[in-house]
Amino acid sequence: MPSDIAVEKKKLKNPPLKLHYLGDRALRQPAKRVTKIDDELRQLVRQMLQTMYSSDGIGLAAPQVAINKQLIVIDLEPDKPNSPPLVLINPTIKQTSEKCDVAQEGCLSIPNVYMDVKRPESVEIAYKDEYGRPKTLKADGLLARCILHEMDHLNGVVFVDRVENALALGQELSKNGFSQQAVKPIV
Repeated sequence: MPSDIAVEKKKLKNPPLKLHYLGDRALRQPAKRVTKIDDELRQLVRQMLQTMYSSDGIGLAAPQVAINKQLIVIDLEPDKPNSPPLVLINPTIKQTSEKCDVAQEGCLSIPNVYMDVKRPESVEIAYKDEYGRPKTLKADGLLARCILHEMDHLNGVVFVDRVENALALGQELSKNGFSQQAVKPIV
């Protein structure tokens, strides 16, 4: 269920929140469950959306802006003003498909690095919306990939941790000024 929290989908010169990058401890902290869904949290959602749009992103998790909360915003159609974003609070995976596919991913916290990542083709999640209403969502394709990518952030996992080609990853990271030591491979 898309959100009715509206922000203008445009790039701001000074987005309200600061993105944190690979190597920053904020990205490695497991996020805490949101216990209070109120106007303050909805304002944070707006700021996260503005920050995401300002960086040409389609998803943003709160740990990427050093906020230790289980909160995600997603918008696969940032160029469509009337397409509402998705707000996921305390999301949990109910099930994933056994069938996986490999596709290229990038991350606002690791600019200019794009690598192949294997993920389940579909996912079913339970979450709360920005008004605290419990929801479930079945997603496949890009939306499933985006949800799983952002949910990884809530557990202190970054997409490069899932890249199987360590050599190519090392080259991409060093080319873009990131340390391979910041990667924590998932076995």
